[in-house]
Amino acid sequence: MEKGQEQSERFSIVKRAKSVTHAVRGIRVFIMSTHNAWVELLALAIAVAFGLFLGISYVDWMMLIFAAGLVLTAEAFNTAIEIDIDLTSPEYHPYARDTKDVAAGAVLIASISAVLIAIGIFGHYVLELVLHLLGR
Repeated sequence: MEKGQEQSERFSIVKRAKSVTHAVRGIRVFIMSTHNAWVELLALAIAVAFGLFLGISYVDWMMLIFAAGLVLTAEAFNTAIEIDIDLTSPEYHPYARDTKDVAAGAVLIASISAVLIAIGIFGHYVLELVLHLLGR
């Protein structure tokens, strides 16, 4: 290994800080350019409000955070793939379409999973609340 190469492989707080700065910029680009992310964040805000209202358990909060993270991560990857495909294949190509559709399908799978988790989390709390209100 050359001396310069050894220098570049050392841990650097400055490089890590720049890396975080790039990641934060990426999140900002994602949020500002992806309307579906706005919908997903609104759904998360509603779920959080509902969770606070119903007093869900610690484990339920962890599941809710995991489900939200799964959906937002899938959406971020989908956005990154769409940006790349739009750059590398500006004209229509069936493989570009397939790539975008598969990435969008991943978001749909994550979203369906999150909805099922939400039903599992909130379903019994709502049932308990309804039974309590009915005096049973």
